[in-house]
Amino acid sequence: MAGMLGSLLLAACNDSASSTSGYLGKSETGRQAIAALGCGSCHAIPGIEWPQGRVGPSLEGFANRGLIAGHLANTPDNLVAFLLDPPQHVPGTGMPRTAMTEQQARDIGAYLLTLQES
Repeated sequence: MAGMLGSLLLAACNDSASSTSGYLGKSETGRQAIAALGCGSCHAIPGIEWPQGRVGPSLEGFANRGLIAGHLANTPDNLVAFLLDPPQHVPGTGMPRTAMTEQQARDIGAYLLTLQES
């Protein structure tokens, strides 16, 4: 009985992890969306050669940051919400609302969470 309970708990943890991955989207598609939407105009972003903006912070090592925009816990849900409407989630942020779909935000979030400290 205890063995079966342990197996069920392990399966639940694995399902949770896979749903988070599915929630975010595809990182390579996110990299392409970042380039197409011009995020590099303000941010230096690993994997995006040009432009390398300096108005906003560099996104190198984004996956290792505890906070998004210095205010929100760096979670997939918060990241997607912030990408869709930054001023709503962090009033006073310099990051404008960008015309992107929810799927693009999920894909971009997946890409950003691959960016480890070098």
